[in-house]
Amino acid sequence: MDHTIKKVILASGSPRRKELLVSLGWPFDVIVSDVDEHLLPKEDPVAMARRLAESKALSVSVDFPEAYVIGSDTIVTIDGQVLGKPADREESLKMLRLLNGKTHRVYSGVALCSGDRMFSDVECTEVTFRQLDEDALSAYVESEEGLDKAGSYAIQGQGALLVQSIHGCYFNVVGLPLYALSCLFEKAGLSLADQWRMREK
Repeated sequence: MDHTIKKVILASGSPRRKELLVSLGWPFDVIVSDVDEHLLPKEDPVAMARRLAESKALSVSVDFPEAYVIGSDTIVTIDGQVLGKPADREESLKMLRLLNGKTHRVYSGVALCSGDRMFSDVECTEVTFRQLDEDALSAYVESEEGLDKAGSYAIQGQGALLVQSIHGCYFNVVGLPLYALSCLFEKAGLSLADQWRMREK
């Protein structure tokens, strides 16, 4: 297979997703989609994550039909409530209080668009927070690390100390489920061996 035929595009401005792709050694471009990330009435988290991931991939793919375009969206839920990115420190603290000492779910939709072909999946990981006092929660909020992240924390940063345990894919919580993405590439005709050969020389 000619591995130079298609380039890879990440349709996301997330630094975490970019870092994960960099770790795989793949050459890729970043083109941020302009999809409105809103919740539709009565839309469940799985449907929402898949819809947004597919929409992001498709919005960029229309201009680059010969490329593999990756879209992804991550949603945090607890007790039936969807937690997006906090607007400010006050909302960040409210979110962390909700998650404190409890188990929540992180859903990441991932989509791979190649011309007129779309492949997508949704990964779910359960994350349990340790029980923390108000001073600890406030100290984490003051770091502002979680202000641009769904659920208001970063498991790959200082937020790792909030977490007692996880059940499922770690990379999913970071924002891009790599196993699910690899499986989508396989469905698109790129074997795991081919994926390893995509790395930059």
